[in-house]
Amino acid sequence: MDNFSEKIKTLVQQMTLAEKAGFCSGLDMWHTKPVERLEILSMMMTDGPHGLRKQKAGANPLEVGDSVQAVCFPTASALAASFDRELLFRLGETLGNECQAEDVAILLGPGVNIKRSPLCGRNFEYLSEDPYLAGELAAAYIRGLQSRGVGASLKHFAANNQETRRMTSNSAVDERTLHEIYLAGFEFAIKGGCPKSVMCSYNKINGVYAAENRELLTGILREQWGFEGFVVTDWGAVRDWVKGIQAGLDLEMPGSGGANDQKIIAAVQSGALDEALVDKTVMRILRAFFDYTKKRDTGAVFNRNKDHETAVAIAAECAVLLKNEGDALPLKKDANIAFIGEFAQKPRFQGGGSSFINAAKITGALDTLQGKANVTFCRGYDSRSSDTDASLIDEAVKAAMNADIAVIFAGLPDAYESEGFDRKHIDLPENQNALISAVCAAQRNTVVVLHNGAPVAMPWIHEARAVLEMYLGGEGVGEAAVSLLYGEVNPSGRLAETFPLKLSDNPSYLNFPGYRDETVYRESVYVGYRYYDTKEMPVLFPFGHGLGYTTFKYSAISIDKAKMQDTETCAVTAAIKNTSSRAGKEVVQLYVRSHGKGIGRPARELKGFVKISLEPGEETTVSFTLDKRAFAYYEEAVHGWMVESGEFTVELGASSRDIRLAAAISVESTQEIPVVFTPYSPIGDIRATGKGKAALGPMMAKMSEQMGGTGSVNLGESSPEMLAAIMNEMPLAALAGFGSMSDEQLNGLLAALNG
Repeated sequence: MDNFSEKIKTLVQQMTLAEKAGFCSGLDMWHTKPVERLEILSMMMTDGPHGLRKQKAGANPLEVGDSVQAVCFPTASALAASFDRELLFRLGETLGNECQAEDVAILLGPGVNIKRSPLCGRNFEYLSEDPYLAGELAAAYIRGLQSRGVGASLKHFAANNQETRRMTSNSAVDERTLHEIYLAGFEFAIKGGCPKSVMCSYNKINGVYAAENRELLTGILREQWGFEGFVVTDWGAVRDWVKGIQAGLDLEMPGSGGANDQKIIAAVQSGALDEALVDKTVMRILRAFFDYTKKRDTGAVFNRNKDHETAVAIAAECAVLLKNEGDALPLKKDANIAFIGEFAQKPRFQGGGSSFINAAKITGALDTLQGKANVTFCRGYDSRSSDTDASLIDEAVKAAMNADIAVIFAGLPDAYESEGFDRKHIDLPENQNALISAVCAAQRNTVVVLHNGAPVAMPWIHEARAVLEMYLGGEGVGEAAVSLLYGEVNPSGRLAETFPLKLSDNPSYLNFPGYRDETVYRESVYVGYRYYDTKEMPVLFPFGHGLGYTTFKYSAISIDKAKMQDTETCAVTAAIKNTSSRAGKEVVQLYVRSHGKGIGRPARELKGFVKISLEPGEETTVSFTLDKRAFAYYEEAVHGWMVESGEFTVELGASSRDIRLAAAISVESTQEIPVVFTPYSPIGDIRATGKGKAALGPMMAKMSEQMGGTGSVNLGESSPEMLAAIMNEMPLAALAGFGSMSDEQLNGLLAALNG
């Protein structure tokens, strides 16, 4: 035990039971309780994750806008589109410095919950529909934040994928799906980022509230993944505080005014709660407190102007150019431009709820271009209403007709997406769709710039020449949009989620948000592109899609071995060349396809990505290392990750639907699924094992001869494939029925197989 741990242990020994019980719950909305006689001060935590929401002293805790002025960075849905670990680290580092300047010890973020449905009202706060991408980017964010001595609180653990009845709903999800999709992002973030804290969610998981779920908080989080930090509740998530501590919960926020402290004391005194568990809980919180005080930077300065520029630069890296027909973009400097839409003047740049930032400086695209270009402006629509105003549309159409090109700034209003409720549809307001269609009809050169936190339907997609997705890009989104439109920055974002053609295409459509308090994840592991690609279903824009003003050539894929065991790793390399006349960035995505038949697998799964920057004509080599996990699925029989022996294809591409290179590799599993065979086990299942294949070979040959017509059973003109299929479906006991073995031999075979 190091000196740091010894100090914490000594302090806990000096604390009374009442002090320890009190330390496990908040002093107020944002602070832990102090123990002044032991010189343990309050520790402050505040909302994030895309900015610092530090409420002013004495402010109403329910008034999210009453907080100190801060910088609003792009939300998670935008950040994930960067596909850039270094960018996420830089953001975390910047936020960490801001927290130090404001004496904040823990920032509540990032959020890695999977985007099961585009309707989730909080999707703008979550990174992706893919757990690998979400976990990798979250880990980078955490490392950046904690490099400045400020702790991250990874949230919301777990299977928290909707806002409807979020405090009472039960996420009913099978073990494989839970681990492959809904826990994996947390796992990658924890193993790769080592956050100081994890925030448990409100909901139940398979009937047990997250705050009381020992399998989740202790069995998986600590024992399997090695998490060493403390678990804090989402605000108000405690149900039974004693059960929570027994499960592995550490800190109740915002506190119960002392009521739950007394329950802990009473439970310890009655013997219902082991005081040693309380000690562990206190030690975990103290470790985070002392880690912050040890790294406290009293000289940190919150430079809002500098961080605003960082926010602008980050937003530009996150934007996704969805369409660019006929090179409509970038705009020419001397072109006569019509800017249309309220969001050109007052952009929507963040979502509603606990992550709402009191932005210090907001710049719209119109203000950015003031006096720098020949631009006219028309309001186009009222963002507070969905009703179409014919006079606003007429004005916009006239302006578009008199311009060389029209740029419409559209998106979802505040009332459409927020924490606390889910969307009912994926449509833009009716007045915006009408505006876009009318302007496109009048002006062929029309560009649409979108401000939204989640996918939207685009009934006008074939009418617009170009579409630039800015997501909710933070307070500098207007400046970033202008730099992209005029080609000062080359778009390099890629979609971290699929845009479906229509809502009913989504795999969770029939089961979201569930009935009353029961939400069943019937789509299993087929979430997002895993579903669309496996079904070969048309989509509006696929996962990983994004254009730029450059083109890239992929070539020379190589895997350093043709075969490997699952205990080994393999190296994948390829050459990427910028084949255009300007510098640009490319996101190279690596997917793995399984060709096994034993268990259902998605058509492809993301297992690697890298963002590279290349000058015109420049070529570089990208490399990836793949281990067992890249080829594995979660096997419930062993409660762990397992490879199905066989052939796999490694694919490199620019999206899940734009695969440029592929190479094959054979992977051999070193595990076998433990199975107990009975007389009624299908022969095919038995033959799939090494023992079974050896034991049944001679008998199956004899039986095949009989069924082929030379023995006592004649099935006529039968193909070998048909005979094999028939035999594989038969129970083992059928061998005795066909005279291939006696009952004694059957029992002996079973004993050998199960031995």
